[in-house]
Amino acid sequence: MSLPRPVRAVVFDMDGLLVDTESVVFEAMKATARRSSLDMPFEVFIKMVGLPHVHSDQIARDHFGEDFDLDAWRAGVREHFYEFAQAGIVLKAGVVELLDELDARGLPRAVATSSNRESVEHSLGQHGLLPRFHALVTREAVTNFKPHPEPFLKAAAALGVDPADCLALEDSHNGVRAASAAGMMTIMVPDLLDPTEEMQSLCVRVARDLHEVRGLLD
Repeated sequence: MSLPRPVRAVVFDMDGLLVDTESVVFEAMKATARRSSLDMPFEVFIKMVGLPHVHSDQIARDHFGEDFDLDAWRAGVREHFYEFAQAGIVLKAGVVELLDELDARGLPRAVATSSNRESVEHSLGQHGLLPRFHALVTREAVTNFKPHPEPFLKAAAALGVDPADCLALEDSHNGVRAASAAGMMTIMVPDLLDPTEEMQSLCVRVARDLHEVRGLLD
């Protein structure tokens, strides 16, 4: 299957697509919950994937109760995340090879993520990947979060490419919704979330990994 249009730029999500951070976040949440003799089930965590913090905070409050101390929760998750991340954040399969292919083709690329800039610099910086992106659209740069298309529209604008000519790569449902709403050719590369019928309808392809995405550029 070929892509519907030539690709002039690529916009990447980060967590769960470029780096295996979602599993680290889950471990951090479980550790923070245990410290207060609480439980963080996977079924609750999975609802948070791809959401901005303000929305995932509400899911935590719904699970733990209205009196739940969100400030202490955020601080604990952050502390445990960076503790666990000291061992290194693993790159997802095919990242370097795909970036090499984009270099060879002279295609610009950006990151559009719900994470803050500090997280991006930490997760991508340890692999030396920051210089390989021409723009970073982080949580601080937008007013509307995924599934709103603003993060992807800002990424396209930063690259100077029409959104319709951009390939968007996402692993989360809200990310796919955002990229599709921006008018981009969207590929889902599933991580923790399986593709649904809705995702299939919004994507030009569901790929097993970034190696498969690289092959589609041909």
